[in-house]
Amino acid sequence: MNEGLTEIFCGRGRGITTLALGQSLKASVQGKSVIIIQFLKGRERRELDMLEDLEGQDIKIFRFEKMDNCYADLTDEEKEEENRNILNAVNFARKVVATQECDFLVLDEVLGLLDIGIITTDTIIEILKLKDPSMHIVMTGWTCPKELEEYVDSITTITTQEIHQ
Repeated sequence: MNEGLTEIFCGRGRGITTLALGQSLKASVQGKSVIIIQFLKGRERRELDMLEDLEGQDIKIFRFEKMDNCYADLTDEEKEEENRNILNAVNFARKVVATQECDFLVLDEVLGLLDIGIITTDTIIEILKLKDPSMHIVMTGWTCPKELEEYVDSITTITTQEIHQ
């Protein structure tokens, strides 16, 4: 049985989702089933859609948010509606982990839900406790709360340094 990891890619740098995407593609090429659940990006962000069209790859992408704009650009009323959709996505993630619906799961920007108070660290810990040892989970976001450190195998922090010439 393969030992799956739990990883966090975080930081204020560019390329965090791209790193998770690369890991997903690698897992898929190795014959693993992949599910990507995106949070806080709205429906306008479709950069991952091409993955669903790759022949022979088992990659499924889910977005539960209904608004076209990113969460940060929504009105308070729209955010309230999206919060319900986001909580549905969190519940779906819980189900995916509990039923081991895939080999490799990406929870893209799930840590951002902590930053804006939609879920708590306990919610993520609860999901991680359901994880089968063979499942690989990648979570992304800006920051990694200290409370999560004991539940993950690695934390990669990405920063971007502007170089002026």
